[in-house]
Amino acid sequence: MDAALDLTFRALADPTRRAVVQALGRGPATVGDLAKPFDMALPSFLQHLKMLEESGLVETRKVGRVRTCTLKPEALTAAERWLDAQRSLWTKRLDQLDSLVLDLNEREDGTP
Repeated sequence: MDAALDLTFRALADPTRRAVVQALGRGPATVGDLAKPFDMALPSFLQHLKMLEESGLVETRKVGRVRTCTLKPEALTAAERWLDAQRSLWTKRLDQLDSLVLDLNEREDGTP
C-alpha cells in the first residue's frame, strides 16, 4: 500500500477520528463544536484533528480566532478503490470455493 492509503486507514482506525469524520459529513464545523462531545482535553482532541489533516481527510481554515473544519471526501477515493479490489478478489475466491464444494457434493452423491 502507498503512504497516503496508510495515512487514511491510520486516521480512520480511531473511533474519535471516525466520529469527527461522521460529524463533518453533515457539514463544516468549528474545532470547538467538534471537540464538545468528547471527554478529553482540547490539546488531545487537536492531536486527533492533526492526524485527520495529515491524512488529507479534513481541511482546517482559520478566520480570525475561529478554526473551521471541512471534510474532504475525495481523500477517501484511494481507500474505496483498495477496498473494492479486496471485495472483488474475495468474492471471486468465495465463488470458486462454492463451485468446488458443489462439485464435490455432486460427486459424493454420484451425480455427474
